[in-house]
Amino acid sequence: MKRKLGKIILFQGDSITDGNRYKKKEELWDLNHHMGHGYAYMVNGKLGTIYTDKDLTFVNRGISGNRIVDVFARLEEDIINIKPDIISFLVGVNDVYAEIDSQSGTKPKMFEAVYCLMLDAIKERLPQSELVICEPFILPVGNVEKEREAWEAVMSPLQAIAKRVAEDYNAIFIPLQGIFNDLCKLREPSYWSWDGVHPTVCGHQIIADEWIKATKRLFE
Repeated sequence: MKRKLGKIILFQGDSITDGNRYKKKEELWDLNHHMGHGYAYMVNGKLGTIYTDKDLTFVNRGISGNRIVDVFARLEEDIINIKPDIISFLVGVNDVYAEIDSQSGTKPKMFEAVYCLMLDAIKERLPQSELVICEPFILPVGNVEKEREAWEAVMSPLQAIAKRVAEDYNAIFIPLQGIFNDLCKLREPSYWSWDGVHPTVCGHQIIADEWIKATKRLFE
């Protein structure tokens, strides 16, 4: 048998990552709900069965409604203290929603500044950790479709920042918007996202597949 590596893989973000996972201490005995029911759960299931010899541990700390500032506020408890070997981020859509809804979103300069502050801290405290940055995305469904131009105008700068930050910090970047745009040529947008923000089961599977493909080198 090969040597066990014991890697910890941490997923961070908002409701897309959260997947309605159990969070209360009295619920932690229920191992069926630690990873939620989204892409993080699917990645856990697939990689855990492929690499049974590597003793992988998957942790989900996504929280519904979180913006970049909220993830940063949880830096110590939900990132540093876990000491992950791989840290995956998918964040940004709530920053867009807050701007569309009440002009209280995270402006691009602040979004980038907070992202960089968080990654600087991770690089300093956990220098061996690998970073994965997933591009935030939207699809023309529901309210997003009704105000599509507004949503795209706010989202586009944050997407560019996510890509640039990934390049600057040598992180693996997963370009989800383009992937979903191409998929919408095969099936209608509502097949992949039920409200333009949250993926359907099939949408989550796409994110999981792309995540596994993009990070393959980290597990070999």
